[in-house]
Amino acid sequence: MSVIAKWDQFPAIGNCESCKSSLIAALNDAVPGQSFVAAADGLYAQSELSGKEQGAVDDVLARHRDGISHRHWVVSGMDCGSCVAKIETALSKRDGVQCVDVSMMRETVTLGLSNDSAETRSDISSMLTKLGYSAKEKAIPGAEKSSEAACCAGGSCGSVSQTATDNAASEDTDADDKSLLRKLAPWPEAGDEIAWAAVWLVLGGLVGWLVPATDAYAMSVASVIAALPVMRTAFRLAASGAFFSIELLMSVAVLGAVAIGESLEAGMVVLLFAIGESLEGVAAGRARSGVKSLMKLAPETARRVSPSGGGFDTVAPSALALDDIVEVRPGERIPADGILTEGSAEIDNSHLTGESVPVPSEPGDEVFAGAIVTDRPVRLRVTRAAGQTMLDRVIELVEQSEKHKAPVERFVAKFARIYTPIIMALAALTVVIPPVLFGQGWEEWIYRGLALLLIGCPCALVISTPAAVTSALARASRIGLLVKGGAALEAIGAVRTMAFDKTGTLTEGKPKLTAMMSVGDMDEDRLLAIAAALETVTSHPLAKAVVNAATDKKLDLPEITDARTIAGAGVEARIDNVLYRVGAAKRLDIDPAPEIADWLAAQEDAGSTAVVILRDGDVIGALALRDTARADAVDALAKLNALGISPVMLTGDAERVAKRMAGELGMDYRAQLLPEDKLNVLADLRNDPARKGPIAMVGDGINDAPALKSADVGIAIGGGTDIALEAADAVAVKDRLSDVVNLVKLSRTTRRVIRENIALALGLKAVFLVTSITGLTGLWLAVMADTGATVLVTLNSLRLLIALRNR
Repeated sequence: MSVIAKWDQFPAIGNCESCKSSLIAALNDAVPGQSFVAAADGLYAQSELSGKEQGAVDDVLARHRDGISHRHWVVSGMDCGSCVAKIETALSKRDGVQCVDVSMMRETVTLGLSNDSAETRSDISSMLTKLGYSAKEKAIPGAEKSSEAACCAGGSCGSVSQTATDNAASEDTDADDKSLLRKLAPWPEAGDEIAWAAVWLVLGGLVGWLVPATDAYAMSVASVIAALPVMRTAFRLAASGAFFSIELLMSVAVLGAVAIGESLEAGMVVLLFAIGESLEGVAAGRARSGVKSLMKLAPETARRVSPSGGGFDTVAPSALALDDIVEVRPGERIPADGILTEGSAEIDNSHLTGESVPVPSEPGDEVFAGAIVTDRPVRLRVTRAAGQTMLDRVIELVEQSEKHKAPVERFVAKFARIYTPIIMALAALTVVIPPVLFGQGWEEWIYRGLALLLIGCPCALVISTPAAVTSALARASRIGLLVKGGAALEAIGAVRTMAFDKTGTLTEGKPKLTAMMSVGDMDEDRLLAIAAALETVTSHPLAKAVVNAATDKKLDLPEITDARTIAGAGVEARIDNVLYRVGAAKRLDIDPAPEIADWLAAQEDAGSTAVVILRDGDVIGALALRDTARADAVDALAKLNALGISPVMLTGDAERVAKRMAGELGMDYRAQLLPEDKLNVLADLRNDPARKGPIAMVGDGINDAPALKSADVGIAIGGGTDIALEAADAVAVKDRLSDVVNLVKLSRTTRRVIRENIALALGLKAVFLVTSITGLTGLWLAVMADTGATVLVTLNSLRLLIALRNR
């Protein structure tokens, strides 16, 4: 993969997934023969670009470099998917809004604006507030300074500064007013709507009791006043394009009930609705707690070692740069990903791996931001800048997960959009048909129609899937599993065939040199030094084993030139202008002498991987390397079989080596595969009529990124590479196969909870649909059924927060 551009070169795009997707789509259209992917740090092409392709890419990048600005708002009050849909509908219809990103989990709204004026942003804040959601624009660090510089250059500083001052004064006034009201109110802010409805209903009842002549009117007026906040929200939503809202249903029901003389029931409907909304907010806050707890893991300061070595600078973690040296003392959290340079300590990585036991770490070991140093001070060299650490990526994946919706969630969302209009039409028919066609009483059937109207809210149905998915993803992140959204989570549970890369996935990934054979007058140390010099150009575990063997023997490696990897075959380079190659004999298209072929066959029969070293096409020696199966491999594969999943090993090793390993692990295998062959095998498995469900690929993310991306579901073992995080749909941060089993179990539990939620939501709706039409239940029970369904669905979903406790 080749780097096309870094995201910091595109301030107009920022972290907007919608804009990134738009850019990638434009690049794929401009260069049809290429494939472009977005990684955490930038944009990549799968292969090198030709001169013509580079020109087309440059044109597309130039068009997307500027033009829109992304602004962020903190928005509170969103407690279900319906809230998100209302905001998206309203904002997407505004002129100048290029993209909309609403996150219930983060409680944020991000907009791409072509007109980034203070007036536009103020109007958007006002619109969000009018929709019933408290909104405040997030300040961008350094924005004030840059704005002043820009306006001074244009000669209009006064107006801009005055506007900013006015806005600040207005915000301060609002804050003071709100503070005063909160001091006077004896209830928490979250109970304002409940208190408003309760106070007016009590006043209405009190007036009716004191003045009996006004009884019928007092409660009617009180009920309408209690419903005013709901009616106001319904009007604003309708004006912004979200016509069919629960607020509209409630408003019609309340006014209708008052009109037929059922004012007390109208008031109770408002009160119960307010209580239900509050309960939804509590449930949503509980689901968000997982993300918020992750955010608290990052320390606020870092102790950076001064370049001169004479002391420390206390800085924010965001100020750390690559290769900075940081000291962390016992009890403190590590501020950035890095490599230990001094000191040995036991480090608690439970925030990423779910392991409660601290891990002994030595100089040279990788450590992650948020981990706790438990016993001794250490120093580390920063390897990932702020915003790119593993903890940042975990938080980002959990936050972004709600955008990757499960298929069932997308279906439910579509169904919910037509469900409310259907219920409204059915309620209207219930009111009209019996009196008109059968001479029934209007008042009775209006009442039944209103009761039917109240069960038209799809909140419980809409939240049935995202509540379960959010809880499952939060639980996954706590036990060292990262999943990119509901779509991947649902697909994992449906997998019935799982392909595994061998080296580094089924095996320890730490092969060792077990035997050497030199030909002619070639010295073994010289042979090993040549092979190690060539293998330095690749990160494959087998290559590392050769380099480590040379390092252990303290061999001096010769200088190489023109080095390159041979896809699926090995490496080549020149030493003193002589061409050398290292790789599998068959892949390098050579036919070794009988003596060498027999040696290679004997090593492969023993379970080793054998490679040859060529000098100008002639074999000068061979190496044998052996890797051992992971300690948990046999147990994990047996559990997958028990879950009805057939494991298949994909490897580039020789047939004899693959057969021996597959027999040891008890699984099917495909051997002697080039990287592109793995893609073909995945396609064959997918098209095999005997195999059902999606095909998953499990790898370490280092050399099998294309296969991870090509599979229906890609699962990376070990979270140490950015490529793994980008290519895979799920990542087991802890380097163990048993987590793949846990991932499948969590997915299947989530799928079961989703089915339960949908059955619960639709079942209650169906029961009260019948009882409302037949007159067995009235307005009170109808709204309680709606609220009760939402609460039950949420509570059922929260069970997933404690799933796999005995894993």
